[in-house]
Amino acid sequence: MIDNDIYSERHSVPAELPILPLRGIVVFPSMVLPITVGREKSFKLIDDASTGNRIIGVVAQRDSQNNDPSSEDLYKVGTAVTILKTFRLPDNTVQLLIHGFSRIIVQEYTQEKPYFKAKVKAVEVSEDDERLSEVQALTRNILDILEKISGLSVHMGSELYSMALNIKSPSRIADMVISALNLTLEQEQEFIETLDIETRLQKLNVLLNKELQLSELSSKIQTDVKEKIDKTQREFILREQLKAIKKELGEEEEANEEIKILRDRVIKARMPPEVQKEADREIERMSKIPTVSPEYTVSRTYLEWLVSLPWAVGTQDNLDIDTAKKVLDEDHYDLEKIKERILEFLAVRTLKKETKGPILCFVGPPGVGKTSLGKSIARAMGRRFIRISLGGIRDEADIRGHRRTYIGAMPGRIVQGLRRAGSNNPVFMMDEVDKIGFDFRGDPASALLEVLDSEQNNAFVDHYLDVAFDLSKVMFITTANVAHTIPAPLLDRMEVLQLSGYTEEEKLKIAQRYLVPRQIDANGIPAYKVTFKDEAIMRIIRDYTREAGLRNLEREIGTVCRKLATDYARGKQDPVIITADNAPDLLGPMRFFAEVAERINKPGVAIGLAWTQTGGDIIFVEAAKMRGKKNLILTGQLGDVMKESAQAALSYIRSQAVNLRLPEDFFENYDIHIHVPAGAIPKDGPSAGVTMAVAVASLFMNRTVNPYLAMTGEVTLRGNILPVGGIKEKVLAAKRAGIKTVLLPGKNQKDLEDIPKALRDELKIIFINSVEEAIQSAIEAPEREPVFAGGF
Repeated sequence: MIDNDIYSERHSVPAELPILPLRGIVVFPSMVLPITVGREKSFKLIDDASTGNRIIGVVAQRDSQNNDPSSEDLYKVGTAVTILKTFRLPDNTVQLLIHGFSRIIVQEYTQEKPYFKAKVKAVEVSEDDERLSEVQALTRNILDILEKISGLSVHMGSELYSMALNIKSPSRIADMVISALNLTLEQEQEFIETLDIETRLQKLNVLLNKELQLSELSSKIQTDVKEKIDKTQREFILREQLKAIKKELGEEEEANEEIKILRDRVIKARMPPEVQKEADREIERMSKIPTVSPEYTVSRTYLEWLVSLPWAVGTQDNLDIDTAKKVLDEDHYDLEKIKERILEFLAVRTLKKETKGPILCFVGPPGVGKTSLGKSIARAMGRRFIRISLGGIRDEADIRGHRRTYIGAMPGRIVQGLRRAGSNNPVFMMDEVDKIGFDFRGDPASALLEVLDSEQNNAFVDHYLDVAFDLSKVMFITTANVAHTIPAPLLDRMEVLQLSGYTEEEKLKIAQRYLVPRQIDANGIPAYKVTFKDEAIMRIIRDYTREAGLRNLEREIGTVCRKLATDYARGKQDPVIITADNAPDLLGPMRFFAEVAERINKPGVAIGLAWTQTGGDIIFVEAAKMRGKKNLILTGQLGDVMKESAQAALSYIRSQAVNLRLPEDFFENYDIHIHVPAGAIPKDGPSAGVTMAVAVASLFMNRTVNPYLAMTGEVTLRGNILPVGGIKEKVLAAKRAGIKTVLLPGKNQKDLEDIPKALRDELKIIFINSVEEAIQSAIEAPEREPVFAGGF
């Protein structure tokens, strides 16, 4: 507030004044304003000044965050003020109403405690200076600019201009205008330190000219926006009036070219009648919506999806069975059952055109070619191929889409895939169907029930489209590593085809036929510059990989090719032959060893066969006895089923103590500890029961188990061996580990059909129906003495 001659009395400035530091504010002469004081030092200063002449000096401090400034932290130029009123507030602060009347220069601080005191010099503006023609001209220019700004800017307004007209002193006009501008503390301090009135007015002129330019630009922007809005509203009204006139005259036309294009595309899409009816209804609705409305964009996007789907577009199936077989054989080695199933489908299509597409599910460990097999099927049939990954999805809308009421809604992955394919009968592969999750957003697996049911998917409804689409022509293929994690209702709708791991001979042929040429080409090496010998590939398979699939084998072959590519790039152009001897030079030390014999050279150790998600594997079961009180200790992260198998195995061995020539009380004074190494890996299942029984029998009979023999089977309390699953994977794992004899449950003899004949010829497979037979076959008996006293 400016005093405007209300407080026109002149005060003389004492030579020494109390100094009050101010935070974030500069007080100009002739200003009347309230300030709030909260520091203890300031309270003492106010009390002393109130009992005296009520004149103090106010000076801004450089850092407003400093609660205890020193004299060095204060500016040198401030204002002498009179304390008009004081108010004690409830929050223990004091509010002052002060009137500034003169600039002061702090010359020397004479006191810092309990508050600042300083010798000051008053700065008075000479009336002669204010009468100079330059000062008068600058003042008049300031008033002209203020008049222009007051007509443009709301925040400065006309009040400031009116007040300036009523003030005669150019110095006071300058101080008033400066205090009204939105300046920083440093800018305000610069003005209060500008003692020369002419210089101060010149600086103010520069600032006001900038403010005038900003005000003019802001006013222009507001005018343009207002004119644009008015124009839009006027056009909307005129357009509606024009529609009404044309409708009355019967000359209504399509006002929007986009509407015409969409109508043509709907006709060309050859939609089913129900879908076309919905599209026409949406176009009619869209034609009544203003183009600037968000609803217009929503409708247009929906129609774009409808007309871009392949309602009546399909590819012609290649039904030549011999050609299809040739394509499948070119892309994949072996997999005869899978190829046979595809050829059966083609044969049925040849005889009956309208057959429904099958739902195949390829189940097998990673790297056995599930995904690439889907691509080969599409190529063999002449269909387009689409792949989506279902691993980790948790939202039902990923399958069925979002309803159009949501912002950013879009169709599900099924409809999106069909749009990408541009065909209503592609080969549609869904990877990792066993890894679907669910949460509060819904269960995607349940949404797939309709998609993968050949009796229902001829009218699949996506939530976004809200119309039926015929999926019966699509050939769906799903892949999984395991089948037991797929929900039972979903699994029931699929035809499961098991892809097991490969034998070493199969891996060798696949590597020579597919992997080696692919890696040579991928690494830019001329094919005639490198040759892989069979024994080199076999060494890589045995010493550097241990897997059911082929991924690591291809990586190791790629490693060899990259090292050869490095030499080739350096100028070494000689052809290279990779043999079993020089392969370690390129791949480093061998990673896998045949450690079976070394780990089973003591009684109490037996080898079991296990099934895992990545194929088969061997496990070692170790048993140890110690003095104790008939406790059974089980370690190795065993699941409940595996623990129960161990207890059943021990109970059977105890029941057969006489036949095994063991004292009937052999368990009375001992604790038995059964451990399955690789303790960091969880293990479960009943198939290790016979292995545990043989390990305990070996321990108490003090005879070793055949080191090159492995077994699998579930044990009952009567000593019977029950069948188990994953026979092919387990037999392949035994072969990879160097096992020569395998004990299998007798009821698994039917599973030998899945095992390649070459592998059956290399391994000695013995079928057992009881634990007695397992012990007789596995435990080495000296001098051919029967293991069981009673024989068989």
